[in-house]
Amino acid sequence: MLNILKNILYKNTKISFTDSGKGTAIVFLHGFLENKKMWKDYVSFFSNEYRIITIDLLGHGESDCLGYVHAMEDNANAVHEVLEYLNIEKAIVVGHSMGGYVGLAFAELYPENIQKLVLLNSTSREDTAEKKLNRTRAIKTVKQNYVNFVSLAIGNLFSENNRTRLTDEIEKVKDQALKTPLQGIVASLEGMKIRKDREFLLRENLFPVLLILGKKDPVLNYEESISQIEDTTAELVSFEDGHMSQIENKEELKVVLLDFFK
Repeated sequence: MLNILKNILYKNTKISFTDSGKGTAIVFLHGFLENKKMWKDYVSFFSNEYRIITIDLLGHGESDCLGYVHAMEDNANAVHEVLEYLNIEKAIVVGHSMGGYVGLAFAELYPENIQKLVLLNSTSREDTAEKKLNRTRAIKTVKQNYVNFVSLAIGNLFSENNRTRLTDEIEKVKDQALKTPLQGIVASLEGMKIRKDREFLLRENLFPVLLILGKKDPVLNYEESISQIEDTTAELVSFEDGHMSQIENKEELKVVLLDFFK
């Protein structure tokens, strides 16, 4: 069971998180348009053996907006504030998509506090010029039609065959996504657009890294994503589905994570 919801202030901004279980600390960071509730099944599964912390990133879930740009570094600093508050010196970080960008920023800023890193449907590379342009377009689109943008954005994260198979799950994700304030969406898009390339962190081999990818990910090109861990000690696990491995491949993912945590 989840512990009572907790909040701290980072730069006068409320950061919401949960803290459950005992043992090695594992921090779960959600992606864009998601929130800490997405990890509910994982908290139940892992908190018997580990201390599980789930955090709402800036402008998502029950955490407030900090400004007009939520840089990955700001999110990483907020994560660090939570860990300091909880007196946690080292943690394993699991980041889904944007959460992976935050996990990498955290690893660069606080290398002494990271034990292992899981990049779940995420990348260490910065946005290409095309992706930056797409984020600028997305900002314009969401300001014009918020509901339509969110609905399309969520549906497009799943592999095509799962868009009919997982209809109920997709609707639940959309419901949560529609609770994300417009400012939180825009500030995160701006933050992802300007994030720096952190592929060097994978090449330095300072801590164990697990890269988990979907072969039919509509967001991340599978072959390009694999190339970032060539000649590194990072492990790779590939699933046959899309960008939402925590839903599309839930049971397999639990087993993979359990093995990596040990």
